[in-house]
Amino acid sequence: MVKLSAKGEDMATQPVEGPRFDVAQFIDDQPIRPRHIATLVIVSVVLFLDGFDMYFLGKILPAIAEGLGGTSVDMNPVVKYQQIGMFAGALVMPPLADKIGRKPVLALCLLGFGSLSLWAAWSTSFEMLTWLRGISGIFFSAMLPVGLAFLSEATPKRKRALFMAIALVCFSGGNLGSGVMVSWFLDDLGWEGFFIVGGVVPLAAMLLLLLVPESLSFRVNRNPNDPTVAQTLQQRDPNLQLAPGTSFYLGDQEEVSKFGPLAMFGPRYRMQTILLFSLCFFSLGNIAVLANYMATYMYEFTGMPLETFAFYMVIGYIGGASGTLVMGWLMDRMNPYWLIASYFIIDAIAIFSLGHIPPEVAIAFVTAIVVWNFAQVGGQTGINNLATLSYPPEMRSSGIGWAGATGRLGGIVFPILGGIALEERLSLDVILGLTAIPALIIAALVFTLGVVNGGVIGGRAGKRAS
Repeated sequence: MVKLSAKGEDMATQPVEGPRFDVAQFIDDQPIRPRHIATLVIVSVVLFLDGFDMYFLGKILPAIAEGLGGTSVDMNPVVKYQQIGMFAGALVMPPLADKIGRKPVLALCLLGFGSLSLWAAWSTSFEMLTWLRGISGIFFSAMLPVGLAFLSEATPKRKRALFMAIALVCFSGGNLGSGVMVSWFLDDLGWEGFFIVGGVVPLAAMLLLLLVPESLSFRVNRNPNDPTVAQTLQQRDPNLQLAPGTSFYLGDQEEVSKFGPLAMFGPRYRMQTILLFSLCFFSLGNIAVLANYMATYMYEFTGMPLETFAFYMVIGYIGGASGTLVMGWLMDRMNPYWLIASYFIIDAIAIFSLGHIPPEVAIAFVTAIVVWNFAQVGGQTGINNLATLSYPPEMRSSGIGWAGATGRLGGIVFPILGGIALEERLSLDVILGLTAIPALIIAALVFTLGVVNGGVIGGRAGKRAS
């Protein structure tokens, strides 16, 4: 009813808030349907290609150096600037995905690193290759955080960690695929062939993104009154009745912060952010130095052929895939922090062992590689899941992306140290003994994060993440 003032003027009543609909609960209540599987498959393919392009260079580094008329040490700038590019991309691209959407950023990244990888096949100098891999790093470092955010927001909560683990197995599968190619086709394709494959296939894969819709969670955060959200919900459930003027929200999420991704540095998330970023620095730094130099260390210090080590890493993929799937299955069933910490303790032991087991003792050496991959890849899966699920949708891509950017700083520092170790000709047992120490630091940081958050992903903050 309209009230009248003493002068007879209308006094506007307070507007009545319209009905609201919980989109997060709707997503969580849905059974697994073909569209969920399609999203999983497409994100997995995209991450496979990302993993292939990211990791093949380290496996053929000496061959590239020889092809360009130099030695393995001449590739140090290529490795360094690739990591710098990945750092820059992890800072810029995930916030862009939180601003304009997951799909357009994934398409941009596929276009970027696909085109530049193809161009790199015709590199004529170390300087040219350094520039191309540096710029490529901007694009392929963003695929993982944006892809995981996209997948997590499309998947019911009860299957979220498992689906993310499966996608990460495929990311590691890109590492496997490059190992298989090195083992079987290096002589036939030459190092240039790897860049051609790493360029053409991502460009073709852009078409896959046309088959899946943009994230509902992203659309709700962008505009709670977006009419296309209602259309999408009713397409997914024809029996759903929505009143005119319905607005949408995500679970018990509070109002979207006006500070956007910068809110992760506010009081609610600050300690979690500091610890997550710190452990990513050591984890991705360790992964970077071993991915780029382990084959070279074995080649230089033990005389192991590149093809042989690549074959051993193919076997090691069994460990990586197993570690990832076990991590995804267990994270919903036990304290995730103690689980991840135990993985990195095992990781440290396996890395240390690889510096002391003679490659001639093939069974023991390959077993150590399998255990190392189980712990390293599975442990990183746990960290990625923590970073993805610990923040709400308005900062989800940025949360895992900026954690990854801090990791890319480690990816710059650690390979520089790895290159120095190569130049100084430190012994293999000393190099890998030093490389095992960061894994123990990671375990301690994860344990501390678990104490801070009370054993729950995100702690108090995690209750908002949907």
